[in-house]
Amino acid sequence: MSKREVSENRVTLPQVKKILETIGEENLDQFQRRTLDYANRFSKVTPEKAEYLLQTLVKDYEIDESEAVQIINCMPETIDELRIFLAGGRKIIETAKLNTIVELLNENRTLK
Repeated sequence: MSKREVSENRVTLPQVKKILETIGEENLDQFQRRTLDYANRFSKVTPEKAEYLLQTLVKDYEIDESEAVQIINCMPETIDELRIFLAGGRKIIETAKLNTIVELLNENRTLK
């Protein structure tokens, strides 16, 4: 048996939407179409903004990539909502920093 290397990337819902749209809806199987429908309904930012937010949260605010992906998928509107996503971490993030993260999310939120 040959071994092949498998890599794993975490992607946000808007990025999933973009990937599936590039394949083309006519080429998607049933599961992929359901996934595209879900991504269409629940994406709250554009794929470009999602990528920007992901980079910013990871680099500038030192949030784990997995937590940043979940934050972007849900786009919390308050500090209390944001704390839910960061509760599993071992480090404490000060309220002022949390407030700037919420402001960043609100600035990049796509209104539907």
